[in-house]
Amino acid sequence: MSHAGVSAAPVDLSEKQARILNHLREAAVEQTYFKSRLVAEDLDMTAKEVGANMRALLSADHGLDIEKWGYSSGTTWKVTPAE
Repeated sequence: MSHAGVSAAPVDLSEKQARILNHLREAAVEQTYFKSRLVAEDLDMTAKEVGANMRALLSADHGLDIEKWGYSSGTTWKVTPAE
């Protein structure tokens, strides 16, 4: 699964994880912080599904640095291109 200009996600990711990763890659150009509930709304998932799948993306090698940044009215993730 890939979008124009975005390489396919690694094969060891689930379909939901790949969708989240592709969404973050596209959106991280304009935004650095993401709330689970807002990502969930964009991808027709629940915030709980996003949070559970983000844990797998924290340590995966996919070209983004992802950190759990805060928990204030929902989990916030800091996403930046890996160097």
